[in-house]
Amino acid sequence: MPLGTGRLEKRIEVSIPLQVSTILDPEAAEQTTSENVCSLGMRILTGHARELNERLMITSLRDNMRRLARVVYCQRLPDGHFAVGLQFQGGPLKSGGGSTSRSKLPIDRLADLLPQFS
Repeated sequence: MPLGTGRLEKRIEVSIPLQVSTILDPEAAEQTTSENVCSLGMRILTGHARELNERLMITSLRDNMRRLARVVYCQRLPDGHFAVGLQFQGGPLKSGGGSTSRSKLPIDRLADLLPQFS
């Protein structure tokens, strides 16, 4: 059942160091951080505006996990940075090799990225 915000899952507020690049120019990567994450996507903070539906390669700088994502919104922040909402492509992150319920966070997969959740 959707939450009051219209989200399918609750997001976990966490800062994960990331590298973000476009699939058209992978050499022009930007190092940034996440603001929150769930199995379906994440919100990142970046210094560059992104186009709606732009495809980005997201790489975790902690464990080199890579995931293709689609930009679903880009919001300019008061400090001049941008908050970018990303939807993971290829389906949600799976937990432990089994299927992921939309109402259950993949805590064991997030534990790979976030030691404090293990």
